[in-house]
Amino acid sequence: MRKFLYIIPLAFHQLVYGQASKKTLPCYDLTEVLKVTPTALYKPHLDASKSFNVNILKNTSQVQKYINKGKFHSVKKTGKGYKVQKLDYSRPYLVSKAKATLEKMGARFSKETKGHTFTVSSITRTLEDQCRLRKVNTNASLGISSHNYGNSFDISYVRFNNKLRPDPKMEVALEKVLKYYANAGRIFYIKERQQSCFHVTVRNY
Repeated sequence: MRKFLYIIPLAFHQLVYGQASKKTLPCYDLTEVLKVTPTALYKPHLDASKSFNVNILKNTSQVQKYINKGKFHSVKKTGKGYKVQKLDYSRPYLVSKAKATLEKMGARFSKETKGHTFTVSSITRTLEDQCRLRKVNTNASLGISSHNYGNSFDISYVRFNNKLRPDPKMEVALEKVLKYYANAGRIFYIKERQQSCFHVTVRNY
């Protein structure tokens, strides 16, 4: 009887402990993530990101740590020349240089298009955010993303003035602004055709 009573609490402990372990296990294997080799086109984005002295963002607590330290700054939902769409898989925070660059790009776009706005579709992501994103988007990065450092954001080239529809004239104007900042040594950018966005990484200039 004593042996039977001992087995019940032991089994219960193993069940509860096992469930707790499952809850705390990350949805990614960092070793495997780090093994993914970036393309030659993408490598400058990662190199630029590492220069801001921000560790790879794994989860919410790490993001909060950088917010508390004053390293990450909140991005407003609406600024001159830009709007931030509802963010389901990223967070509206950037390092100060990236936030300032986004705001300057928005102001320049607004000036050159006489008041039009572009749409920011993604900002800072943790590795856990990327796991969630991959469940709905198989094209999401399997390796480290420059979004994991707080200095990258995506700008849609099919959503202007808060309307989802291609606008070749606005797209040309947007890329003109991107080229200006790229040529000035402030950013790197890639046109992502599958996601219909420009992936922008701010350099530590």
